Amino acid sequence: MCIQQHKLTKVQHYFSSNFRLGVLGGGQLGRMLLAETQKLDIYTVILDASEDAPCARICNEFHQGDLLDFDTVYNFGKNVDLLTIEIENVNIEALDKLESEGIPVYPKPSNLRIIQNKAQQKKFYQQYNIPTADFMHYAYLEELKHSYQNSIIDFPFVWKSARFGYDGNGVKVVKDYSDLENLPEGECIAEQLVPFKNELAVIVARNKKGQVKTYPVVEMEFHPEANQVEYVICPARIDDTVAKKAREVALKVADAFDFVGLLAVEMFQTQDDQILVNEVAPRTHNSGHYSIEASYTNQFEQHVRSILDLPLGDTASKVAGIMVNLVGAEGHTGPVLYENIEEIMSIDGVTPHLYGKKITKPFRKMGHVTIVHENVDKARAIAQQVKETVKVISK
Repeated sequence: MCIQQHKLTKVQHYFSSNFRLGVLGGGQLGRMLLAETQKLDIYTVILDASEDAPCARICNEFHQGDLLDFDTVYNFGKNVDLLTIEIENVNIEALDKLESEGIPVYPKPSNLRIIQNKAQQKKFYQQYNIPTADFMHYAYLEELKHSYQNSIIDFPFVWKSARFGYDGNGVKVVKDYSDLENLPEGECIAEQLVPFKNELAVIVARNKKGQVKTYPVVEMEFHPEANQVEYVICPARIDDTVAKKAREVALKVADAFDFVGLLAVEMFQTQDDQILVNEVAPRTHNSGHYSIEASYTNQFEQHVRSILDLPLGDTASKVAGIMVNLVGAEGHTGPVLYENIEEIMSIDGVTPHLYGKKITKPFRKMGHVTIVHENVDKARAIAQQVKETVKVISK
């Protein structure tokens, strides 16, 4: 009985208490995380550079500051009991110092240091025999050009900026020399162009005890111009043997990192049904938004459970789920207007999520819509209807 009481005390100190959960980043991922911390009455403190961040007016405590500034992140972290992220572009040196002074930081700074840099990510996969596309690493763009001129690489290939790529930025398919002309000069990789059947993703949840669970494999459909996810389809329309292989690879990645938190593993299914890891995100992810309506435990609640070393929840889906991203229409910048939201709300199984961003820009993520249905193909058809109906424009 004493042991049981001790365990209860250890768990319950997070809830309705003085415990302070710090989150670096106050965007839409933080906003959806807050819905779960509010359910559990966990006091949540947010740091973000923008005073108009989606979290700013709904968290328990908001601080405005630069996530890449050492002093800002360090001073923020000293005043919380545990620190997590909703975006990986943060000052790692500050997190190292906080961790050395006893502040728990999840995901771990050592993981973030690798994941922040796509070249280091790729080398990590090679080191741990994790399947990934072949690549070459360049310190600067001119070095890549010399590599082509000396017949070391050939077109086409995928250029990726080593750092700060996000939502389709920092990635370009290079088909000829002219495509290199307007690329940034900094560190990059040139990756083999993989002919693939599908782009897949698996979210892995892992707590400090080492308990681990995977969400079902999802299929992602991308906008051809913006290189952003347009649709996430769960379950992926693939063979069970391929799905099993994808989950095994995702687990291998999480184990190699000794990861604590939520890890989204993006993958290619090749023409011969091999699985290659593309890249990972060390946080809640666009590919898991469907889980709010479709899963027994959504990804945001699972993130809280994993970083606080609580029992992990059931990752199974109650029903098929499709997520449609709502992004700013081309040619529209300014105060946002969502056209025809009322029309889609009249369709059974359709739930809009708006992120609280007041200004729209072309391809800016402004919200998403979830469609749930017993039949995944029917859900996909409704998703198409939603995409064609809702317009995100400026007033």
